Amino acid sequence: MTTARTPTGAAPTRGRRAGRSTGDDRETAILATAERLLAQRPLADISIDDLARGAGISRPTFYFYFPSKSAVLLTLLDRVTEEADAAAGGVFERLAEDPRAHWRKLIARFHATFGGHRDVVLACAQVRGTNAEVRRLWAEVLERWVRAVQAAIEAERARGAAPDGLPARDLAIALNSMNERVWYATFAGDGPAVAERDVVDVLLDVWLTAIYRTTTPPVIPSGGTP
Repeated sequence: MTTARTPTGAAPTRGRRAGRSTGDDRETAILATAERLLAQRPLADISIDDLARGAGISRPTFYFYFPSKSAVLLTLLDRVTEEADAAAGGVFERLAEDPRAHWRKLIARFHATFGGHRDVVLACAQVRGTNAEVRRLWAEVLERWVRAVQAAIEAERARGAAPDGLPARDLAIALNSMNERVWYATFAGDGPAVAERDVVDVLLDVWLTAIYRTTTPPVIPSGGTP
C-alpha cells in the first residue's frame, strides 16, 4: 500500500442480543451504568444486579439486552474504538500539508478519546489475558490501526518526506504497541509513567524520530521538493 487510509468502521457491536436497537434507552442506561461503576471497582466486582439496578431495570430485563457483563464491556469497547476511528477521520490524508502538526493531531485525538473512557480501556486491559473475546476484538482493532499507519509511512516515503528504513508494517506495530503501553501506564498510574500533560508530545517525538529520523519533518508539496 502506498496511500494512507483512515481507519473506518469498527466491527459490528458485539454481545448485544440480536435485534436490539443501539439507541434503546435501556441499553444506553446499562452501558452508562457499567462505565460509571468501572470507575469505582473492577469488572469482577460488578454484578449483573448492580448493572440492572443502576439502569433502573430488573435482572431478567437485563438479559433481554445482554447475555453477560462481559458482553457489556465488549460493547463499550466497540463504542470507544468507533469513536477513536471517527476522531482520526481525515488526518492521514492531510499529512503532507504539515506532517508534525497532523501526526500530533492524530495522537492527541486518540489520547482524548481513550482518556475520556479510561475506565473502559483499563478494564479491557485487565481482563484481556483471560477473556478471549476482548483479546480478539482488541487485536482486530489494533490490526486496523497498524495497517493505516503502515500505509501512511509508505506514503510519506514514496513522496520523499521520510527515509527508507525498517519495514513500514513492523514500525507501525511497534509505534501502536508503544502508545498502548504508555497510555495504560499514564491512565492507571502504573509507574514508571509519563505525566498526562506531557504524554502526547513525548509520543509525538518518538513517532517522528522513528518515521522521519527527525522531530521536524520536511513539508514537501505533492510532486515537489523541500
